[in-house]
Amino acid sequence: MSNNVRLDLFLKKSRLIKRRPLAKKMCDDGMININGRVAKAGHKLHVGDTLCVNSASRFVEVRIEEIPTGNVRKNQASELYHILKNERKQVNILDWFDDEEEDEFD
Repeated sequence: MSNNVRLDLFLKKSRLIKRRPLAKKMCDDGMININGRVAKAGHKLHVGDTLCVNSASRFVEVRIEEIPTGNVRKNQASELYHILKNERKQVNILDWFDDEEEDEFD
């Protein structure tokens, strides 16, 4: 029985992030923290670790309660962690555009 698991696999099994390649990319982009430090996809998680997912649309902070040893049913995924913070971010599409940029067609 394993007492730790890779971060990207935990994110997928817990359904905090739907796909493992996306979890890996988010780790590579510095969007995932463990115990206050930016974490790589291969980081081994332990019960009691604090995990933060900081995506464009939300910020989620959880405490790891259980490490999965096999497949996890959808209705059991939320038992793997305890939510400490779950905030939706307001996304303003106008922030994507920079008013100071010159038009290429002028």
